[in-house]
Amino acid sequence: MNRLRPKASRWLLGSISGLLGIFLYAPILVVIVFSFNTARHGTGWHGFTWHWYQALWHNPVALAAARNTLILGVVSTLLATFLGTMLGLGLHRAPFPGRAFFSWAILVPVVVPDIVMAVALLLFFALVRGWLGLFALGLGTMIAAHVTFQIPFVALVVRARLAGLDPALHEAARDLGASPAQAFWRITFPLLWPGIMAGAMLAFTLSLDDFVVSFFTAGPGSGTLPILIYSSVKRGITPDINALSSLLVLASLLATVALVLLERNEATLSNRTANA
Repeated sequence: MNRLRPKASRWLLGSISGLLGIFLYAPILVVIVFSFNTARHGTGWHGFTWHWYQALWHNPVALAAARNTLILGVVSTLLATFLGTMLGLGLHRAPFPGRAFFSWAILVPVVVPDIVMAVALLLFFALVRGWLGLFALGLGTMIAAHVTFQIPFVALVVRARLAGLDPALHEAARDLGASPAQAFWRITFPLLWPGIMAGAMLAFTLSLDDFVVSFFTAGPGSGTLPILIYSSVKRGITPDINALSSLLVLASLLATVALVLLERNEATLSNRTANA
């Protein structure tokens, strides 16, 4: 009887996990499957086709949105990674007045609802434009807005990585005659690099998937793929929208897989450093 209880528990937990997996991923699978449907309207399956994916390559609006999405993601990620890394280093190593407050304050953009963040950024850009004539809504304001909510995530990842590093390594390099800059670039930075890359991939994924902030700060000709999908869905869901959504899911999935691999490499490197 006692032997049956662990088996029943494993079966119950496995069943619950399977149901949760279906609940989470079934809608995504439905979108992907119907992106290959020959029927343009309706939910009935009429046959398999690659036509909708081929049509995207001849859709100038979709190509422009994809270009804007890529530019927005890459540029904002580079800026946010640099600034977030500097912020993480400063919060971890530099004792300055208000350090505890800033450590708490960087969590605010993480927990604030996206709609509140989007409205606040839109009002800020409107005020700056009215006073200084700067920040006309467009790709530039979208990049600035994305950097704003990306920086805290990068800083938190970098700071967590720094907390896991052994400070004795830096001190040993200094004892052996290395300058502070040499100790940082030859010891700290290589150990910190996986954390920086993990923060960068997280920032890129957040930029790629963002809709609310992008929608409020976009201007003419600066629409992204999420904005295009939203505007197209209002006219009815068609297979070309399903195909576009599937490609966006694929890009997010690849970025997530890269982030997981970087975290695994980071954990392996940490274990090797601890063993050394």
